[in-house]
Amino acid sequence: MNPLGKKSNGSFPQVRAAGLDEARSFNGIFSFTPDGGPLLGPSNTVAGVWIAQAVWVTASAGVAQVTADWITTGHPGIDTADLDLARFDTRLLSPEFGRQKGLEAYDEVYDIRHPRAASAKLRGIRTSPFHFHQQLAGAHFVEANGWERPLWLEENRRVLEEAELTFPKIPAWDTSEFSPIAVGEAWATRNRVAMYDMTSLTRYWVAGPDASALLERLTTNKVSKKPGSVTFTLMLDAAGGILSDVTVTRVSDDEFLIGANSHRDLIHLNNHVRDGEQVSITDISPGTCCIGLWGPHARDVLSQLTDDDISHEGFGYFKAKQLYIAAVPALALRVSYVGELGWELYTTADHGARLWEELHTAGNQYGIVIGGRLAFNALRLEKGFRSYGADMTREHRPQQAGLGFAVSKVKTDYLGYEGLSEPPTTDRQMVTLTSDFLFGAPNPGAPVLGADGQLVGYTASSDFGYTVGKTITFAWLDPDHSRADTEVVIKHFNRSVPAVVASDPLYDPCGSKMRR
Repeated sequence: MNPLGKKSNGSFPQVRAAGLDEARSFNGIFSFTPDGGPLLGPSNTVAGVWIAQAVWVTASAGVAQVTADWITTGHPGIDTADLDLARFDTRLLSPEFGRQKGLEAYDEVYDIRHPRAASAKLRGIRTSPFHFHQQLAGAHFVEANGWERPLWLEENRRVLEEAELTFPKIPAWDTSEFSPIAVGEAWATRNRVAMYDMTSLTRYWVAGPDASALLERLTTNKVSKKPGSVTFTLMLDAAGGILSDVTVTRVSDDEFLIGANSHRDLIHLNNHVRDGEQVSITDISPGTCCIGLWGPHARDVLSQLTDDDISHEGFGYFKAKQLYIAAVPALALRVSYVGELGWELYTTADHGARLWEELHTAGNQYGIVIGGRLAFNALRLEKGFRSYGADMTREHRPQQAGLGFAVSKVKTDYLGYEGLSEPPTTDRQMVTLTSDFLFGAPNPGAPVLGADGQLVGYTASSDFGYTVGKTITFAWLDPDHSRADTEVVIKHFNRSVPAVVASDPLYDPCGSKMRR
């Protein structure tokens, strides 16, 4: 109704005869996106057009400032990954997807949702070739970018009993999307061998005579190495902020496999192809799959299925090879996000089921388990491995995030290089905190206080460190609280939990287990 209590002046002819002047209230029209967030940023199809839609009144002034800054300076001033128009994978954007996810966002707009809570609408849109085997193992699935991903698998409850592992009882809020079975899966990865379904990771195939030049312009590390090399690197914005962390595998002189984060990375790559350049960028995620095979017995398992030399001398760390594994053609990357010996094994979806079954059979004698995302996340925190979006965004610089090693000391001609010489917007540093946290794990963005009770930072990723016996929390802290052994307090609702800044990484700091 008219907030001033006056008669309508007829500015909206379509509703002139609706009798709204006399109504005490009426339902207006709201826009709900699939994840409930606004749509901001430049159009991906029409040059010069900017979008600011699905914006609530409470966010209107902030959106106006962000959009104005973005248009006039090329930088929004804050991280916009969760607001960016380009964040949605276009393969998911069917009319039904928009309706169902939008209705869910509407239903939950005033609900208190746990950060790990999963969507209940349109489940099973994207499944890997291993989905059936995970179902048989009693997987508890959540959804990410349409993909079904297991958090834990009920069959691994037996590992808890075999290894005599226990876990303390925690409050109901912190048990949301959690199971102590993850303790057993993490233990098996560290002590035996485990298989992880990594199919939901975004993969791009960049090919052509100018592929190398494009990637060198957009990444902080040198990626034009010999074929068979794998490089961890970053993509920055012009101000030096982190847009994504990616792995770049040079498969041949003119072909690269990119392990990326989201659809925004595809838009970023395409937007920087110059006129006349011969390069193609293809999202190969839907037609391919990936298994992470990690653990002390990973080589014992894989060696049964291939005639290729997979010794450390013949297949070194951060290298790639084309292999035949039980007659399945696969691209193997000697990388490990959990900090153990092993490989990421990529093949086409039609070969996926055989690859999974052969690896699982070969691993039975070593007590192989199928691992879920809970264990995976805990293991990477123990190794101090950052995750884009959860830990760092475009508001952060590589050195601040502990990722200076991913920035070449000699390379200068890439997007963001000049921005790195400018003062950052914040002087906070990412550190690792350990605590005896009996209440689950701190929620992202929880306040961190100094000894005097003053705010000194906030939390990012957090989980139980099953191997180190502590809760591990990545946090952004003021410089004078970032030194090792500094004592701080994490606020978890009405609880105050003592924590201490620890040296990073907590597990296998020399990295010898990955390189044996």
